Amino acid sequence: MNTPRVNALLDGRFRAEFRYGLMIGIAALDVWLLHTDLSDAAIIASCVGLLALLLARKYPVTVYLCTLPALVLGSSLLIVAIAAYQVGRHAKRNIAAVAGILPTFVLLTAGEYPIDWTVNFTWFMSQVIFCIMLAAAPVLLGRLVSARHALREQLREVVRAREESAALHTQAALALDRAQLAREMHDVVSHQVSLIAVRAGALEMSSADSDTTAAAATIRGLSVKTLDELRHMVTVLRASGTVAAGLAPQPTVDALPDLLATSGLDITVTGQLPTDLPAPLQRAVYRTVQEALTNARKHAPGASVAVTYDPTPTEVVVVVSNPRGTAPRMALPSSGHGLAGLGERAALLDGTLRADAQPDGGFRLELRPPR
Repeated sequence: MNTPRVNALLDGRFRAEFRYGLMIGIAALDVWLLHTDLSDAAIIASCVGLLALLLARKYPVTVYLCTLPALVLGSSLLIVAIAAYQVGRHAKRNIAAVAGILPTFVLLTAGEYPIDWTVNFTWFMSQVIFCIMLAAAPVLLGRLVSARHALREQLREVVRAREESAALHTQAALALDRAQLAREMHDVVSHQVSLIAVRAGALEMSSADSDTTAAAATIRGLSVKTLDELRHMVTVLRASGTVAAGLAPQPTVDALPDLLATSGLDITVTGQLPTDLPAPLQRAVYRTVQEALTNARKHAPGASVAVTYDPTPTEVVVVVSNPRGTAPRMALPSSGHGLAGLGERAALLDGTLRADAQPDGGFRLELRPPR
């Protein structure tokens, strides 16, 4: 539910009810000020008309007819004017009733302001025009307000339709971009990773050195796992916008030991994470550790890595740090988006991510999301 929109609608209805109640109050005050000069029948007709005004929005024509005695008996013109306004405002599909009410109102108003037949023709016509305008003004004002509200609703529909059209256009553009990205991932990245897996498998089978065989097996296993993730990602990208589009089972903290074991780094782990953490938090922790290990391999080769888990009742603290690398750095490509993506993940969890270079040339990455 769109809460601001509902609140605005309720606020608008309250203002409309207040204004209508104020008009009825003014009409009642008018009758009260003149009640000493009115007959009992006129007072009763005024009271009936005031009570009937409470139902004018639902039964505008009927209420208008109920207020006419107040005009005939000379007790209140304002009551009838309010009823006539409600006819013009709410009798949207009954133009014939509006046309029939206008002549009646003109005649009754002429009785309230009788035309002087002894005056000249010019004065006579001015009185007729005055009575017609006085009779027509409330109904026409009601029609004007009704048209304004109808126009406002139509404009809202136009704006809503444009927003939906823009959203559909954006979705179509995103689907096109994702399809193109999926093709590139399938044709280029998957091909290259497949070659790595094949070459690593061949090296594993042909090498006589146990360390080389173990390294080749690790490379082949990681390549196969990467291929599986790429294939699923391609499926997700191509199926974007459909109900079937979804994410693969995401890694949890239970997968961290396997991630550390296959990293090929000298890692020291301190602490332990609970397995009942929310799924988004578990994904954030896994991706943070994964990105920290990747950065350590690229920027500090040969350095040991310290991973610290420090869960508390209110937050989870994960720190991954490494000193300066002891081996020459390899020229590996880097997009620079890894830490930015981790920062976005932490912000979505109302947490923080700190990435700091250390005085000894090392690096420290700290994730601190609430539980």
